[in-house]
Amino acid sequence: MALLTLRDGDHLYYEEHGAGPPLVLVSGLGGVGAFWSDHVPALAERFRVVLHDHRGTGQSSAPRREYSVDQMADDLLQLMGHLDIARADLIGHSTGGAMGQTLALDQPDRIGRLVLSATWTAPDDYFKRLFKVRGNILSAGGVDAYVRSHPLFMFPSSYVRDRFSAILAGEKSAIESFPKPEIMLSRIRGILKFDRKDELGNISAPTLVMGARDDITTPAYFSEELGRLIPNAETVILETGGHFFPIAEAETFRKHVLAFLDRA
Repeated sequence: MALLTLRDGDHLYYEEHGAGPPLVLVSGLGGVGAFWSDHVPALAERFRVVLHDHRGTGQSSAPRREYSVDQMADDLLQLMGHLDIARADLIGHSTGGAMGQTLALDQPDRIGRLVLSATWTAPDDYFKRLFKVRGNILSAGGVDAYVRSHPLFMFPSSYVRDRFSAILAGEKSAIESFPKPEIMLSRIRGILKFDRKDELGNISAPTLVMGARDDITTPAYFSEELGRLIPNAETVILETGGHFFPIAEAETFRKHVLAFLDRA
């Protein structure tokens, strides 16, 4: 179990796999590195893969505090420093993509190639309403209701239908490992404040933007907008996969990512 002691004394759980050029995988609001488990074996054949549990989630410290994308990005920067990684390629999903935008803008020398997966530019009325509703589910219904509603926001309906038994089987552990509700609510408040839209033209990293047409959490129009605003970005919009298309369409996702990393 690898733990980094952050400058304020909290701990960050992380893993390393494989060898080669550093590739950082950054998960979304749920925050756990296990989100990438389908991809680690293949990516570790070519890269030094680094992943972590965000502070407030998984096996990392879970302090009650105000969370923000800037704070999450700084935690990741501390991890890169701890591992003597001066520059890395980064794949960021959803909140991880917001962290990727932040580092590409504020620490451009630290980011090589950038993959932004199912992320957003700035919170519009739809985004605000969706995450306020999710926050209300957690506040009013508790962890059980939030976890049970989660697949409906993350996956296509057919995926939930076809894998319903597996989803039910995973709910117990998801409920048991869920952070304190006030921590998740603070993380939701943090992402609702994220807006670097007006600066996206300053990103110099070669960038691949990926989205899915049936993503109801970060709709494809966000990915299309990122692709327009980031100079020379490549944009790929999958027809299906929902918000968690890196899981629901794992092979297709990985095919596009590896092709981009090969040519960028």
